Amino acid sequence: MKLDYSMIGKRIAHRRRELGKTQAQVAEQTDISDQYISNIERAVSIPSTEVIMRLAVALETTPDEFLVGSARQEDGTWKDVAELLRTMDKKQLDLAQSFLRWLSEQELT
Repeated sequence: MKLDYSMIGKRIAHRRRELGKTQAQVAEQTDISDQYISNIERAVSIPSTEVIMRLAVALETTPDEFLVGSARQEDGTWKDVAELLRTMDKKQLDLAQSFLRWLSEQELT
């Protein structure tokens, strides 16, 4: 699946405006710069998995809403995963991302 970073940025911007939040407010909540958020929204920068998770938490949705355009309404497990990712260093995040890619390719029954 090829990601459309322009659409991801538009979805993030739409959700942020929907909640009445500024880029600066979201930046403060996610511990990333407002310039980086602006770059993501304009598809100048490509966000990492961790950044997508942080934005989803700050914008009270799931990463699905940004990645594929529909929010998953579940029990909040994704928030627990997002919090775990926030505590990881670069090496751990790289490993987690590799695992998540592998897992997404598996057909679980």
